Amino acid sequence: MLHKKDQYNIAVAGSTGAVGRKILEILEERNFPVAKLKALASARSVGQTLKFKGNPVVVEELNEGSFEGMDIALFSAGASVSRQFAPFAVKSNCIVIDNSSAFRMEPDIPLVVPEVNPGSIGQDPGIIANPNCSTIQMVVALKPIHDKFRIKRVVVSTYQSVSGSGQKAINELRNQTRNVMDGKPVKHNVYPHQIAFNCLPHIDLFLENGYTKEEMKMVNETQKILGDSSIMVSPTTVRVPVFYSHSESVNVETINPVNAREVKELLSGMDGVQVFDDPESNEYPLAIDCADKDEVFIGRIRDDISGVNAINFWVVSDNLRKGAALNAVQIAEYLVNR
Repeated sequence: MLHKKDQYNIAVAGSTGAVGRKILEILEERNFPVAKLKALASARSVGQTLKFKGNPVVVEELNEGSFEGMDIALFSAGASVSRQFAPFAVKSNCIVIDNSSAFRMEPDIPLVVPEVNPGSIGQDPGIIANPNCSTIQMVVALKPIHDKFRIKRVVVSTYQSVSGSGQKAINELRNQTRNVMDGKPVKHNVYPHQIAFNCLPHIDLFLENGYTKEEMKMVNETQKILGDSSIMVSPTTVRVPVFYSHSESVNVETINPVNAREVKELLSGMDGVQVFDDPESNEYPLAIDCADKDEVFIGRIRDDISGVNAINFWVVSDNLRKGAALNAVQIAEYLVNR
């Protein structure tokens, strides 16, 4: 259990990665009450120096004893690392907020988006899971709709930026774009095909049912976060040549009568959401405008002309911020404020 203090000892596992660095940045931006910050990473990163509030923080090697005296550990080092080291953090009475897929579907581990289901966190949580980036922004939009109209079915197509695959993918898109424009050969290593000037309907591994792991994450996580296994979700996830921010086209069918006007009013009053919806002025959320922003941006809210009790909307959010680092920090803020 986390005891009330003026300041807390924080560990960041995977601190040298894209999300880990963003966690440090957001902890500083939001003036999180940090007494001591410990930056943890693999052996190859040991000795690197990161900055926090103008002070140098030397990266230490992540090991079994890293969490002694720590209050909260924010993990962003991959599922295998989380499975190996998160239990040691818990044994040290350190609460783990894990950004990987390792614990998301464990029945006794809360899967949390603070705007949606903070109450699922018990008094002595041990490990709290951070959802997948594409799921987070969608359920922020779905929550008020489900509460009022009861969602029956969701059909979602995602347009996900390369930063979701890490720095190597960002570099690959940059290099491929340059080579295409210069008429040079294009090489690919991160993705199975060229990503520059292309769209890949393939994120993560394909499963026996024909869907990818990324798509099934959206199905299972949405049901768990909203606490309703009856919600049907049909996803198609696509990687697009955008550096930052994921975009999603969402169709929602409800049990109770719904219309776009009411949905727009509901979403406009929700914390963490900005409705940006004026098609006559060509105003709708764009990936480039939402990058480095905290909110989930929603637009193109309209009735589904093909059926009843259904609406469509477009949702965009920075996948490194709200889709990962910010959501984790918001969970930590909830813990220290409650």
